Amino acid sequence: MIKFLDLQKITQKYSDEIHEAVNRVVDSGWYLQGKENETFEMNYAQYIGTKYTIGCANGLDALILIFRAYIEMGIMDPGDEVIVPANTYIASILAISENGLKPVLVEPSFETYQIDDSKIEEVITARTKAILIVHLYGQCAYTDKIGELCKKYNLKLVEDNAQAHGCKFNGRKTGSLGDAAGHSFYPGKNLGAFGDAGAVTTSDDELAKAVRAMANYGSQKKYVFKYCGRNSRLDEVQAAVLDVKLKHLDEDIAIRKKVAKYYIEHITNPQIILPIIKNWDAHVFHIFTIRTNKRDELQKYLLDNGVQTIIHYPIPPHKQECYKEWNHLTLSITEKIHNEELSLPMSPVMTEEEAKKVVEVIDNWKCEN
Repeated sequence: MIKFLDLQKITQKYSDEIHEAVNRVVDSGWYLQGKENETFEMNYAQYIGTKYTIGCANGLDALILIFRAYIEMGIMDPGDEVIVPANTYIASILAISENGLKPVLVEPSFETYQIDDSKIEEVITARTKAILIVHLYGQCAYTDKIGELCKKYNLKLVEDNAQAHGCKFNGRKTGSLGDAAGHSFYPGKNLGAFGDAGAVTTSDDELAKAVRAMANYGSQKKYVFKYCGRNSRLDEVQAAVLDVKLKHLDEDIAIRKKVAKYYIEHITNPQIILPIIKNWDAHVFHIFTIRTNKRDELQKYLLDNGVQTIIHYPIPPHKQECYKEWNHLTLSITEKIHNEELSLPMSPVMTEEEAKKVVEVIDNWKCEN
């Protein structure tokens, strides 16, 4: 069986360094807000290209903390609107509604699967305060037009960089393109921890202070609470593991791109829609997504032939029970993507033989209409 993602094999790749890092934390007797956090935050900020990294418990918390900080700073108020892609994982939207802000869904482009920048301006109102772009599947969602709209309407630009560590736009890393960014280090991410972990990156001094305080119960000084905060901290073990894996992130991304290039050059089945890649720097292939109108049949066929796949994602956010008020909406592009998307095996430990096997099985698939 070719696994969709072999986490055990990924860990084994850097096993000695990881064991050394974890043992260092265990022996130190200091497990929260210590030197490992300081080191990782400094190194990750340098890697992304921002002044600050603030570690937190997970990627959802990272986004929640950004919007909460803007509210505490008086930049946003409950009821204000945040534009967000309709084609995204639900965490992007939960972070907005969790803060009493109103998500405004915008359809994606069929070509990129990212938010369609030609459809943003028409939904901007007097209550719009931010655009949340999501670098979905590992592809850069930022465009010059989005940047221009933020300047024109004085909007904050927030990035959901949960799937795109190391991705670039004109030489700059995603996570540094906007005012602030949320990052997830869930184990399956390109930069993955050994459990839940996340971070906020920003170069805004006041925002960084507010986020760090609110992630620590709202405290900037021990037992003194400026905000009604939450407990959302990156523990020392996760920080140490992430710092080890950060050193190898670019080489891991290079392997992902090699696998992606092989898929694109060799999958010839006419029933398969492949991703369109115009700029290889602007994609880090957290997920290699294909589309077909017989997705469920293809997934079963692949599994029967030893290839594991995952669907990202079977139900779009506006059709989820938790957002009943949107269930009546018809967002045809988003729905088509969610009905046809299938993610092929992709990781920094995939071999050429495994990629060849995946291609061979797909190209041999004949679907009856």
